[in-house]
Amino acid sequence: MNKEKAKDLSLQAYKIRKTLLETIHTVSSGHIGGSMSIAEILSVLYFDEMNIDPKDPHKADRDRLVLSKGHCSPALYSTLALRGFFPVEHLKTFRKIDSDLSGHVEIHVPGVDMSAGSLGQGLSVALGMALYGKCKKYGNHVYCILGDGEIQEGQVWEAAMAAGFYKADSLIGFVDNNKIQLDGRLEEVMSPYPIGEKFEAFGWNVIRVNGHDTAQVGDAVELAKEQKGKPTVIVCDTVKGKGVSVFEDQVRFHGGQPTPEEWETAFKEIDAKIAELEG
Repeated sequence: MNKEKAKDLSLQAYKIRKTLLETIHTVSSGHIGGSMSIAEILSVLYFDEMNIDPKDPHKADRDRLVLSKGHCSPALYSTLALRGFFPVEHLKTFRKIDSDLSGHVEIHVPGVDMSAGSLGQGLSVALGMALYGKCKKYGNHVYCILGDGEIQEGQVWEAAMAAGFYKADSLIGFVDNNKIQLDGRLEEVMSPYPIGEKFEAFGWNVIRVNGHDTAQVGDAVELAKEQKGKPTVIVCDTVKGKGVSVFEDQVRFHGGQPTPEEWETAFKEIDAKIAELEG
């Protein structure tokens, strides 16, 4: 990926961050840390890599994305709105009782390919989508974003074993390795490390990148698309709450809310970064 495109996608990632923060701020509810750590992944996929059409969100041969860590809905909803699947204004209804934008992503929202709730289920669904697409000869790809805490779930590894066995090379997974989950730091709760070696043992191609470097993420996706006979997992080293100094690498921002002063700092820093990338 050239530097100009990488910069444009980094800018888009920060616009996603600003939009998701505005969305959460509206209702003082939502998962900040894990939403902000996947902004570059979503930017690369939705604004460069994926074969999608906001005017025809159900077209059969589209690429699909499963947000298995579905509590990070502010990130995906903001991305979909900025990509044109529905008006950005609609984000103001997030988590309101009569809104379709609930706290976990739901399939009736334009652009969402799987409803999420309980963790650990997304890779199984993504595998089914990938195998179906191959049977229909769509030539599409299915992406699945997993949390690093989420992969403590056993169903993830059943799906990983099946994907390797069936040589599901149109399936591309991402592990958001931000090292923090709800109850604390990953290694203090239950370490899933080494992540890459585990997937490799199940027959996966493994790529490791800095998940906040859009060029690395984009190049990894291109390599994954070229892989034949194996699914690919891209292990993304990320920072929980990336983009705002007071949020970064803090356990309490898995689901906790900032103080008014922290909100002020957040918007100031995000705006400054957007201005820098636009300059």
